[in-house]
Amino acid sequence: MGGGASPKNRLPEVVGSPGLLEGELVKSLSEVRKPYKPFPLLTNRHVETIFAAFFRSLPNIKYRRECLRMADGGTVALDWPLLDIDSPVGATLILLPGLTGGSDDTYVRHLLRRACKHGWNVVVFNSRGCADSPVTTPQFYSASFTEDLRQVVKHVGTSFPTSRLYAAGWSLGANILVRYLGQEGEHCPLSGAVSLCNPFDLVAADKDFHKGFNNLYDKALARGLRKNIKKHAALFTNIGGEYNIPKATAAKSVRDFDDGLTRVSFGYSSVDDYYYDASSAHSIKDVKIPLLCIQAENDPIAPARGIPRADIEANQNCLLVVTLFGGHLGWVAGNEAPFGCPWTDPLVMQYLEALENLQSNQPSFQRAAKQDGDVETVSVEIR
Repeated sequence: MGGGASPKNRLPEVVGSPGLLEGELVKSLSEVRKPYKPFPLLTNRHVETIFAAFFRSLPNIKYRRECLRMADGGTVALDWPLLDIDSPVGATLILLPGLTGGSDDTYVRHLLRRACKHGWNVVVFNSRGCADSPVTTPQFYSASFTEDLRQVVKHVGTSFPTSRLYAAGWSLGANILVRYLGQEGEHCPLSGAVSLCNPFDLVAADKDFHKGFNNLYDKALARGLRKNIKKHAALFTNIGGEYNIPKATAAKSVRDFDDGLTRVSFGYSSVDDYYYDASSAHSIKDVKIPLLCIQAENDPIAPARGIPRADIEANQNCLLVVTLFGGHLGWVAGNEAPFGCPWTDPLVMQYLEALENLQSNQPSFQRAAKQDGDVETVSVEIR
């Protein structure tokens, strides 16, 4: 699917296996049969990315925070929205923000509010150190690390055993999610997932990060990472080994931070080995549940050349939607543009609800017997 209209009035590109494209699921996605119309003057990839980051509205949402102790002693925070929405709780959706992101980000809150209004039970998974999530061990998170997500899925599923589970991730969160799906394969407890702005090929993304205007994004993300490690500096005192904590705390780029801390924490001999192994493009072929991937052709942080198109098309479970414009976490288009939700939100909900309707006769999450290593709630607060 696509279109021969002018670039600013073109249908999104839809890629998938022939059987999937002709099936009921894709036929139900009316959003992809409408032209993608970027908001006037916001077609430059950097302008759109920056506009969305600084000027998109921030829905007012209060959360109940549940801090979970992981099997290795680390801690993550789950934020459950406290919304005055009178609707029954249906399926459960886990949201994974991007690098240094969390439940306070605009794109997260917009999708969360929409899903809640549709009767979904929603929770934001804040990785270690993100959104003021406690850091209790000298280890943060990485593009390659899926164990925290695995334990969170089990915890949420055990808490709502009669509900089917879904997940949606953005940027680095999308990369972690797709890696997890591939690792779980046929045993994945999720009933469906959505990946947005996934860098897919972290080696290619890293190369682009150091070019031209992209340096500004690199420096901004590095600043957030530096702030995080400095806040918890005591945990890294005299850590020894190959760690280079001074390099991480002074990092001017994400690569410097990853070289000083991340790749060592997760057992890689070099940053390039870490980026290659952590790239979720390798995982697509192993995904066994329905997965929607939404990308922007002009994304400055998740380059289009990294999208594993052939593997997506060969996998009957995977669907790819590519817009010509959108930037990174931008997609300033649709009925609520320029200050409202991203163009992607109605499509994400349309896809998830279509899946939920098609799978209404499928089993929900099955409560597993409690085993050693299960997570435990260590604190609950309102924020």
